[in-house]
Amino acid sequence: MIDGVGRTFPGVRGGAPTVALTPVSLTVADNDFITILGPSGCGKSTLLRIVAGLDEPTVGRVLLDGVPVAGPGADRGMVFQSYTLFPWLTVEENVRFGLREKGVPAARQAEVARHWIDKVGLAGFERHHPRMLSGGMQQRTAIARALANAPKILLLDEPFGALDHQTRGLMQELLLSIWESEKTTVLFVTHDIEEAIFMASRVVVMSARPGRIKADVVVPIPHPRLYTVKTTPEFSNLKARLTEEIRAEALKVVASAAAGD
Repeated sequence: MIDGVGRTFPGVRGGAPTVALTPVSLTVADNDFITILGPSGCGKSTLLRIVAGLDEPTVGRVLLDGVPVAGPGADRGMVFQSYTLFPWLTVEENVRFGLREKGVPAARQAEVARHWIDKVGLAGFERHHPRMLSGGMQQRTAIARALANAPKILLLDEPFGALDHQTRGLMQELLLSIWESEKTTVLFVTHDIEEAIFMASRVVVMSARPGRIKADVVVPIPHPRLYTVKTTPEFSNLKARLTEEIRAEALKVVASAAAGD
């Protein structure tokens, strides 16, 4: 649960502080897949980093199963837009890394790694190093590494933003199919409206900076979802609604920049 979380960054060289997030609250249910959608600079990545324990709120708190988040932990798996694999480790070694750090027996490490490598479609690439993989394959490895630790919640910060359009679509389908089978709770930050709808059970729309939650929209499209759902009237209607929400916030950003704020 995100309880009144706000974040203000100190000013640079005596300048005015920057309010990135006004206090926001959000309840995340078990097995939810929530996408956080908003214009650039609205604080969505800041909010995700606070949930991950990589940043501290100025006010408020984050609770996971009733326990306050006080820093990074294995109960939260994080996947970034940049490829954050260890380049000196193979695919299998990257996936096993967190398990090894927790002292999990080697045989169990191998079993879990094999399961997730198969799940993300990388069987046969276990001995490859990241430099030998495409961007999509590197992100598959990063997702497998995060899930191998059995986190209570998976946090993804625009994980497909650097991929080409076709690969991005395939990765959306892959992650969604994993969620449909595993039901891991997910918070997924994106600026892509179509991606937000396709992936989510709920879309949380954030306002322009200082960020606040503007809307919390349930996506009533049943599972399993295939890519063809993107052409249905129901999907198009949701996309039109969210496009208007985001356009209004983007116009505020432009107006603020023109005014010199």
